[in-house]
Amino acid sequence: MAVPKSVLDPLAGVRLNGPTEGFADVLTPAALGFVADLHRRFDGRRLALLAERVARQLRYDAGELPDFRPDTRAIREGDWSVAPIPAALQDRRVEITGPVERKMIINALNSGAKVFMADFEDSSAPTWANQVDGQRNLRDAVNGSIEFTSAEGKHYAVVDDPAVLVVRPRGWHLPERHVEVDGDVLAGALLDFGLFAFHNAKALQARDRGPYFYLPKLQSMEEAALWDDVMAYAEDALELPHGCMKATVLIETLPAVFQMHEILHALRTRIVGLNCGRWDYIFSYLKTFRAHADRLLPERGQVVMTVPFLKAYSELLIHTCHRRGAFAMGGMAAQIPIRGDDEANEAAMAKVRADKLREVTAGHDGTWVAHPALVPIAQAIFDEHMPTPNQLHVTRDDVIARRDALIAPAMGTVTRAGFDNNVEVCLRYTAAWLDGLGCVPIHNLMEDAATAEIARAQLWQWLHHGPVEFSDHALINFALFDQVLAAHTHRLRESKHPGAARATQAATLISALTHASELRDFLTLPAYEHLV
Repeated sequence: MAVPKSVLDPLAGVRLNGPTEGFADVLTPAALGFVADLHRRFDGRRLALLAERVARQLRYDAGELPDFRPDTRAIREGDWSVAPIPAALQDRRVEITGPVERKMIINALNSGAKVFMADFEDSSAPTWANQVDGQRNLRDAVNGSIEFTSAEGKHYAVVDDPAVLVVRPRGWHLPERHVEVDGDVLAGALLDFGLFAFHNAKALQARDRGPYFYLPKLQSMEEAALWDDVMAYAEDALELPHGCMKATVLIETLPAVFQMHEILHALRTRIVGLNCGRWDYIFSYLKTFRAHADRLLPERGQVVMTVPFLKAYSELLIHTCHRRGAFAMGGMAAQIPIRGDDEANEAAMAKVRADKLREVTAGHDGTWVAHPALVPIAQAIFDEHMPTPNQLHVTRDDVIARRDALIAPAMGTVTRAGFDNNVEVCLRYTAAWLDGLGCVPIHNLMEDAATAEIARAQLWQWLHHGPVEFSDHALINFALFDQVLAAHTHRLRESKHPGAARATQAATLISALTHASELRDFLTLPAYEHLV
């Protein structure tokens, strides 16, 4: 039988549309061949699952409400558990997240957190240079050679006993236009996962460190099963023990909250836990109910984790995970230290403490922070209230899965300040993203794609499902939106904020998306066409 050409030439059918100079050590023929193999085996299923997302959303638009699946009742009611959790992940009380930029990786690994989630997704703008250089940075972190010297001469290196590394690839929906296989654009998820696994999996497995992954934006058990098959195939191809690749799934879409048992079951030989991805979850609520004028949410600052639908989501996640022997991770604290204003800083840190206290007393096994300065604050709360490595013993049998509680709209108002903040955050984040920066400090919060998506989706709903009133009873309308957007665009152009040079381009995109008759699924998809 003839040997396939791709076996003899791993680059057969592979086309790179991005520059390769300086990336030869990452974009090796063997690594690209491995990624191309993943594409050929799994991309058809990925595209079919994305088509199912579209069909599901159309049903929601027509009035259907999300609910638990009748065809998977046996999984939800069955007596089963996930595989044992590795020793390296038994204590995850504080996790820090950030993009795959070199200095940030070092600072995160040195932060004192138990886990560092290196993010190719919502806190990274997927320029070709960011994605490929990020792979090199992580390879150097894994092999112990990562270091960095700033322009001012400050040297950064990793300390002993750093945080455990977990990598988040892009979601199934995001393309990587710089790589084509047999004429088709590669999935960003397969590039991120494939390159990292190819270069690092054996070294990490030899040290009982996985490799470990965070999986974003899943909507169904079938999407989880696809990841399970991708990892199983990668383990075989890279000659690794089956099940050594472990995963934590972010429950950050409304459809997924109704399939948490099923997602755990689909990944039961390798899943470690589920995470309350709160910001994307709020965005998904908005997007799922984009056609439901009776389910508008108040301004973002009022949609906190104590509102009924978010409280029900987080508590059901704890109950589900602990029933199956998996960890229930809490959500992100987006606050960053406020320098020069002790009173404002203390007020911000008090919010962090209250949020982490809510999580640990509810039964969460750990939490997320976005800034190293928040690690000791979160750690102190969890140390005080969780003396054990985790809280698998907190079963939360008082929690009952109720569909209506999970989709109940939150009560509240829209203030002029809240409207203005949505416009500003959406504009400034999009401009910075177009300029290659994926996490942006705005008004003492670390904003990423998820929070920009909340701002965008809320603006669209308030304007298209009107008349919506401000708290002073004035109406929200497109004339006001255009005026506020123009004012912020001018201020951003004249400022020194990240993305100032892309202010006009970002404003044009946001205006088009907000005026469009249908809410687009993701800001980052049309923005990707304009990314530097």
